[in-house]
Amino acid sequence: MSAWRLICDEGASAAEGLAADEALMLRYGRGEQPESPAALRLYTYRSHCALVGRYQSLEDEVDLDACRELGFDVGRRPTGGGAIVMGAGQLGVALTTRVPAQEPPREVLRRYADGVIAGLARLGIEASFRSKNDLECGGRKIAGLGLHRDDRGALLFHTSLLADLDVPLMLRVLRIPGAKLSDKAVARVSERVTTVSAQLGRPVSGAELRPALRDGFAEALGIELVDSELDSAELQRRDELVRTCYASERWLRQRSPLRDGRASALLKTREGLVRVYVGVHGDAIKSALIAGDFNVLPPGITGLEASLRWCAADRERIAALVAQSGCDEQLGVPAGTLADAIWEATGTALQREHAAHPARAEGSCYFPDDDGAASEPAPDLVEAQ
Repeated sequence: MSAWRLICDEGASAAEGLAADEALMLRYGRGEQPESPAALRLYTYRSHCALVGRYQSLEDEVDLDACRELGFDVGRRPTGGGAIVMGAGQLGVALTTRVPAQEPPREVLRRYADGVIAGLARLGIEASFRSKNDLECGGRKIAGLGLHRDDRGALLFHTSLLADLDVPLMLRVLRIPGAKLSDKAVARVSERVTTVSAQLGRPVSGAELRPALRDGFAEALGIELVDSELDSAELQRRDELVRTCYASERWLRQRSPLRDGRASALLKTREGLVRVYVGVHGDAIKSALIAGDFNVLPPGITGLEASLRWCAADRERIAALVAQSGCDEQLGVPAGTLADAIWEATGTALQREHAAHPARAEGSCYFPDDDGAASEPAPDLVEAQ
C-alpha cells in the first residue's frame, strides 16, 4: 500500500490557496525528487473567494465591484472549469502527483473523482460522475472537478465540494445573465445544485467533510494517508507564486479581451458551451477570445485567436482562418458553424464600437446561461467546476 501525504489547512486567501496547490504540484515534475509520495490537500478558503477557471474571462464571470464591496478575494485557478464561490462552506480538494503514463485526462479525472464519491458514500450520500467535470447527487451537482498537467509531467486534480452554499450571496458576485432580474433565481439554482447540508438535513461546514474525504480517498485509491504539512521549500515556492503569479493582474486578467467595440456570440460544442468574444478597432479585429469552462484548452484555440488579431473584419477571411486552424475538429463543430459564430460577434462589434460590456461566457457553476441572444442550454451542457 502506497503512503501519501495528507495536508490540511483552513482559511486560505485566494492567491495563497491556489499557490499552495501549485507549490505541491511542482514537486512531481521531471527532474524533481523521484521518490516523493503523492499528496492530498484538504482545505478551506477564507470566506469568501470568487475563483474563475483557467480559460475564462475574469470581468465577464465576476462582478468585481460587488467583490470589492463585500470584501471578496478574487483568483484564477490553474485548472479549467467555471466560476465558483469558495469559503468555509466548501471543501477544497487538491491531489498532486506525476502524470500517469498513457492515461487519457478524462480517465484520470474519473479515477480521482472516485475518492470524492467514496468519501460522500461514507456520509450516506450517493454521488456519480456526470459528463466532463461534475459530480451529481439525484441529478443535481454537488461537486466540480478540474485537472491540470504541466509540461514537466506534474499533475493537479482539483475538487470544490459543496458542504453548503449561500445562493443569494453567490448571485451577487458572479455575473449570471438574467439572475439579478429573476425572482426565481434562487429556486433555479436549487434545481441544479445540491449540498451536503441539504442531503443530510443539517448544517455542515467544509472542514467537517475532511475525515470522510480522507477515508474515501484511502479506500478508492488503495493508499495510506500520513499527516504532513508544507515543507520549507514548498512554503518558499508558495510565497513566490503568490507574488509572481496568483496575486498579479497579469495572471488574473490573462484571458480578458482588449477593449474597443466589443461583442460576443454563443456556440454549443462537444466541449460544452463556448463564448466567442471579438473586439474591433476600425475595420480590423483587434482582439479575439474563445472562452469557456474547458478542462484543457483545445490546442488550436490560441493559434486561431492569434491569427484573428488585426486581420480584416471580413467574413471570408475569418472562414479561411478557421479552416486552417483545425479548431472545428477539436470543438466538434463544423468549420462553417465556428466561423459564423466569430463573424456574428464581429459584425455586432462593428455596429457598436463603444459597447459597454459583452455578454458573459457560460460557465458559472450554479446557473444556466439566460442570454437573450441564445436559447437556454440543456442541463447536461451546463458544466463547470
